[in-house]
Amino acid sequence: MAVTYHVGKHEDGYGYRLEKIWSETFPDHDTAFAAARAAAERQHLEGQDTEISYQLPAGSWRVEHVDGGDRPDTEVVDDESGSA
Repeated sequence: MAVTYHVGKHEDGYGYRLEKIWSETFPDHDTAFAAARAAAERQHLEGQDTEISYQLPAGSWRVEHVDGGDRPDTEVVDDESGSA
């Protein structure tokens, strides 16, 4: 599984997004890019095995067991320049 954060213009500044969900707005590109990199790095932190629940698009809920060591690959893409 891969997680890609995209950095670009958002509202009156810059932000980063995961799919269609945007972060808070930052005053400049560099600050938003640094925040996206920090979010991507946090994805690599191992945790404890646990049960998680989340809502599916149709409205039902799903419960899964997740391995605390199963961490995704991450990438930060600069939508302004098109590079990672």
